[in-house]
Amino acid sequence: MDYDYNKIKAAIEGLLFVAGDEGIEAKQLSQILEIDVETIEDIIYDMQADYRRENRGLQIIQMANMYQLTTLPEHAIYFERLAASPTHATLSQAALETLSIIAYKQPITRSEIEEIRGVKSEKAINTLTSKGLIKEVGRMEGIGRPILYGTTTEFLNYFGLKNLNDLPPLPEDIMVDEDEEFELFRRD
Repeated sequence: MDYDYNKIKAAIEGLLFVAGDEGIEAKQLSQILEIDVETIEDIIYDMQADYRRENRGLQIIQMANMYQLTTLPEHAIYFERLAASPTHATLSQAALETLSIIAYKQPITRSEIEEIRGVKSEKAINTLTSKGLIKEVGRMEGIGRPILYGTTTEFLNYFGLKNLNDLPPLPEDIMVDEDEEFELFRRD
């Protein structure tokens, strides 16, 4: 079968990026791209060689049958510097959504945030915590005693608020429904 390898490589690269830290199996790539597993593995091998030959800042690794797109270990110093200056970085859409949910519904657990957003929020929570915009404010009673999150003084400073009462009211079309979920954040 004739394949456009450049298009397949681009699709695999995009899928690896979207899969993130979880990675993706060759079998799943095969199903998504409708190409046999052996061809997928050969293409990934070629991509790994391309990345090395072109001295790219990324690499494709395989761990526990999962392929991941990762940064090169020798560039770790640069990533540490970036992480050390969080005030210079902007917040992603996911982080902003997560932060607004926490601000209006605090204290709130990660699972409650994920229920509202309809997607995993661990990375956004980690980002917001590392920037000092949210913190652990306690533990919920019950099974597993999940962490409760709330905003910090740094959050108030970042957004120029005196206190949480200065948060703007939610627009009427984003009112809390019967299940106390923000309609704006639902992803059905």
